[in-house]
Amino acid sequence: MRFNLLGPFEIRTDDGRTYAPKAPKISQLLALLALRPREAVAVDVLARELWGQSPPGSALRTLQTHVYHARKMLAGERVTEPGRDLLLTEAPGYRLQVDDTEVDALTMEGLVHRAQREFAARAWERAADLVERALELWRGPTLSNVPVGGVLLGRLGWLEELRIRVLELRIDIAGQLGRHKEHLPELRTLVADYPLHEWFHGQLITALYRSGRRIEALQAYQNLHAILQRELGVEPPAHLQRLRADILDRAGSDPALLWDRSGGAPARPERCRLMTSTTTGTGG
Repeated sequence: MRFNLLGPFEIRTDDGRTYAPKAPKISQLLALLALRPREAVAVDVLARELWGQSPPGSALRTLQTHVYHARKMLAGERVTEPGRDLLLTEAPGYRLQVDDTEVDALTMEGLVHRAQREFAARAWERAADLVERALELWRGPTLSNVPVGGVLLGRLGWLEELRIRVLELRIDIAGQLGRHKEHLPELRTLVADYPLHEWFHGQLITALYRSGRRIEALQAYQNLHAILQRELGVEPPAHLQRLRADILDRAGSDPALLWDRSGGAPARPERCRLMTSTTTGTGG
């Protein structure tokens, strides 16, 4: 059994069937509980998710009705073996009794942490395998068939950051394995999808340069420059300006050194950032 949130909400039953609850509120309730497994989520938190900051006076009774129908649905669809209680009442609210391996988003998080450890140990191939397994769980926009309130919205932001981290890791690993050319199409897609993510731009510029495509690398830099000027009114960060200078004068220094963690590359928290504010984001 698994609760799948990385895409349309669905439940994979023990016998391999896929079931998507038809009631939006029940899906919303179960999705929130699945992202906080084995934790009693307070009634007021659930009410805020389902009805916003001003729940109706009947919210508690209606929530109890949703829980009743959720339990009936889980049993009727034979989601798991008979006798296993998934949705429990526990002060101050309700708890979904599932393991992390039974929620795709938490399975993905575990794979990412393992991939990071393998990467730190320079076990590139093992890290690459874990990253691919993590990305295979992503089926599209998270909870695309479920209404999302303020509580879930914060969790969706965390999942998007986690996905960006996986994509960064895949590009990182490709660089370590010398697979620059094969990831150029993906990098072009990433800079289009995340136009203010400087690290993706930097990796595209570097990959083009290391693939012998110097003019395209300079064009990629100019594209970033134009985006940052238009959106934020700032220049590209210093390490990308140095990379551009290196490309222009072909000084002989390896551009990859600009991305070596021991040689002054942006720290991991900076690289993991999705720039959505009006900060300068120097990244260097």
